[in-house]
Amino acid sequence: MQDNKKNKKGDGFWGNVRTVVYALLIAIAIRTVAYEPFSIPSGSMIPTLEIGDYLFVSKYSYGYSRYSLPFGLPLIKDRIFYTEPERGDVVVFKLPSDNSTDYIKRIIGLPGDKVQVKEGRLYINGNMLERKELRKESNIFPDGSRRMVTVYEETLPEGKVHLIQEISDKEAPDNTPVYTVPEDHFFMMGDNRDNSMDSRFANVGAVPKINLEGKALRIFFSSDGSGWWKFWNWWSDIRFSRFFQSIN
Repeated sequence: MQDNKKNKKGDGFWGNVRTVVYALLIAIAIRTVAYEPFSIPSGSMIPTLEIGDYLFVSKYSYGYSRYSLPFGLPLIKDRIFYTEPERGDVVVFKLPSDNSTDYIKRIIGLPGDKVQVKEGRLYINGNMLERKELRKESNIFPDGSRRMVTVYEETLPEGKVHLIQEISDKEAPDNTPVYTVPEDHFFMMGDNRDNSMDSRFANVGAVPKINLEGKALRIFFSSDGSGWWKFWNWWSDIRFSRFFQSIN
């Protein structure tokens, strides 16, 4: 009888271990081939995405590369099951300069495109994009300063409309040379045009297709992030109005 009890206890323990292992394997599989959660740490995509937004990223939208796998294991050469992204997609990718840091930006230029910013206006293949002013508002910047910004609707060549934010048309990133997007690369820009480190800068540059991790789909949670230790503010910090918003 005692041996039977010991066996049952042993079976129960190892049964629990197996359950945990199976659950972890399933979670890893889902994150690898289906969806992965991603949080927004900076304001480079304001007004589309805000600091403290949590969203789902589709891992299957563009097929899979080594960066779809845990720890970037080099088990996939280039990409498999590849579907080319569309202009205007909001994409998570590995920063090309280190292949480890996650960035999120909007695809502005496709392979072969010529992209330029002149006096704050975006040109693709020599054509200036339509831009419609919506409102002015006051925003707090990372250095703690408060500045007025203008929110616009910008229309991409294929007709997709998205929001952008500008301090003015005279900031440092508002005048660039003409960039020609190489084959199998994409030109990325943040919607917060004057506060985004993106393909306009040498340490980002055009992003190769192998570095794409997935397409941002939908916000599932949002908090203004005053600090997890301030538990008395948790409820008031939650931005319920942003829950389940699709990302355009």
